[in-house]
Amino acid sequence: MTKPVISIVVPVYNEEAVIYESYARLKVVLDGLNESYELIFVNDGSADATPAIIHSICERDASVRLIDFARNFGHQTAITAGMDYASGEAVVVIDADLQDPPEVIPEMIAKWREGFDVVYGQRAKRKGETLFKRFTSAAFYRVLQKLTDVDIPVDTGDFRLIDRKVCDALKRVKERNRYVRGIISWLGFRQTGVEFVREKRFAGETKYPLKKMLRFAFDAITSFSYKPLKVATYVGVTVSLGGFSYLLVVLYLKLFTDSTVTGWASMMAVNLFFNGVVLMILGIIGEYIGRIYDEAKGRPLYVVRETLNFARAEVQPAKPVLVSKDEDQHYPLAA
Repeated sequence: MTKPVISIVVPVYNEEAVIYESYARLKVVLDGLNESYELIFVNDGSADATPAIIHSICERDASVRLIDFARNFGHQTAITAGMDYASGEAVVVIDADLQDPPEVIPEMIAKWREGFDVVYGQRAKRKGETLFKRFTSAAFYRVLQKLTDVDIPVDTGDFRLIDRKVCDALKRVKERNRYVRGIISWLGFRQTGVEFVREKRFAGETKYPLKKMLRFAFDAITSFSYKPLKVATYVGVTVSLGGFSYLLVVLYLKLFTDSTVTGWASMMAVNLFFNGVVLMILGIIGEYIGRIYDEAKGRPLYVVRETLNFARAEVQPAKPVLVSKDEDQHYPLAA
């Protein structure tokens, strides 16, 4: 099997409504490049017909590959697995929902040919998203940029092209709570952006509701900044000084004046506020401790149940390896 020049990595989770259209549009773009390529779908434990559809595509098109997870491991892990298996000189990550248009890929490749190692898609406009989503997204990227010393471009997602040497460097980063776009920025290399208009989702439902977005934001902030711990310290010191000052006032009134301190309701309100601050600080510390715990367990980042259309020489999983009944299939436990 000829080694491809371009590898396209497409993480999918319950995307049966868009797979055929996504494949068709990617195929048109890739066929027009006059370059050898591979199209890697990473099924992140879908519960619908997504894996069956990709199976049927793989049977008809040898340039399409499938990595099928044993369960749902998360979007960022699916991207990581695709990069682990990709063998192209350049690797492009794009979601299957077609909000990031495949037609931008040739422009990214042109920038790569100019000598850039990372070419990220930068959203000039976002269609089909609520005002709340646009506001919170813009605020998140700018807050993250203020909190970290890593230059993470604003208004960017995982839609990007990376050079082979960047992909190889990324494989050496083994952290569990991954924020891939941040890790790529942290790696360095020559980076540039390509602006595009983010389209409405072609079909199906978003896989990032508010709860997952908040989890993703916590992962991003805690992976690249310890400033929340500093803020917790400053808040704790400020609250302690305020409480001590209030105690001095109470003692002064008791010892040197005829005034009495009344108002149990107000005292309870103050206590509840201080206790809330303490619990918030403990929660921030707990987030960091939880990540240390995840890293210390040393479990595999993902487990692959099946792969299709990969040549043996292309698949180099980390040890240990589970060998299936079919001797032609290798199921890696990726580190």
